[in-house]
Amino acid sequence: MSTHILEKEQIKNIIRNHFPILYQEELVEELARESTLVEFKAGDSILDYGEFVRSVPLVYKGTIKVVRQDPDGNELFLYYLLAGESCAASFSCCLMQKRSEIKTVAEEDVCIIAIPLLAADAWMSKYPVWRNFVLRMYDQRIYDLIDTIDRIAFSNMDQQLIDYLHEKARVTGSSSLSITHQDIANDLHASREAVSRLLKKMEKDNLLTLGRNRIELAT
Repeated sequence: MSTHILEKEQIKNIIRNHFPILYQEELVEELARESTLVEFKAGDSILDYGEFVRSVPLVYKGTIKVVRQDPDGNELFLYYLLAGESCAASFSCCLMQKRSEIKTVAEEDVCIIAIPLLAADAWMSKYPVWRNFVLRMYDQRIYDLIDTIDRIAFSNMDQQLIDYLHEKARVTGSSSLSITHQDIANDLHASREAVSRLLKKMEKDNLLTLGRNRIELAT
């Protein structure tokens, strides 16, 4: 059996197991024919600022971090993309053929199904299940962004930090987080000194334990 046929069968199985909402026979056949499987290592940049989006990603393994850059070049963490999800911003950039205003980075090893722009666009009118999936992703991302706005506008830095750590623990499935104080500062748009000071305070309050580039959350 050829490599291409094997990949097509693998894509069909991935859709069946991770994206059951999309499992319509005609759509799955097109997905398997048009799409490719792509892998990224932890820390890899998947999409950078200013790039044209050439494909729509369906994440079936791993976690992707989505960040945005302000005019001064500082980055702000927006949300995570998990297995079984896709990126609404990618849909928007694809369909409007505009450059990306976000950056996506593999938080851990990531595997995606990459769907070409023309196919993703054509399926919007051809397959209601695809259109509904896209709209659901938009809806989910809007709520994620509302949570981010609420966190920035209405929470003090202590609460922002603990919420961020618990969210990271949730998406990675581990209370032991491999992360530096500078990484956290970058994501929260804060100074490293402020983050370090708050983490030490939280350690004194028995909320976590600090190690070298590692944080263990109390359970």
